[in-house]
Amino acid sequence: MRVNYDDLSQTIAALTEGETDAVALMATVACEVHHADARFDWTGFYRVVAPELLKIGPYQGGHGCLVIPFSRGVCGAAARERAVQLVADVEAFPGHIACSSSTRSEIVLPVINAQGTLLGVFDIDSNSADAFDAEDAERLQTILDTVFAEVKTG
Repeated sequence: MRVNYDDLSQTIAALTEGETDAVALMATVACEVHHADARFDWTGFYRVVAPELLKIGPYQGGHGCLVIPFSRGVCGAAARERAVQLVADVEAFPGHIACSSSTRSEIVLPVINAQGTLLGVFDIDSNSADAFDAEDAERLQTILDTVFAEVKTG
């Protein structure tokens, strides 16, 4: 079952309308995205909690890494570069952090509010190699940009 991004976008928009609390939004997005596609084995957020440091936030699936510095792994690269990381084979990614031995591919997207503040990253893992593509990156980034635009920091 491949995600229907039009339906997913509408559902998430309806569920999150008017909400500006980052953790509440992350919990809702993680749940809805995780259950929208059988490719998605682990779906969740890592929040910026200090300079150059991510900590696990709301997620669906097995356990995740608790802390990830910007200098390590796919999530760190997404945060450091503020750019989508589309990894077809995690074994080929230099410095990949194996939070789960079953993960074969990964997509990580930056979560940035309207003021340009990096709030965290959104991480989706798959047990299948090469599970994600440019459409996933584009459509998921649009959802994140819309949902987190009004989240304030500080």
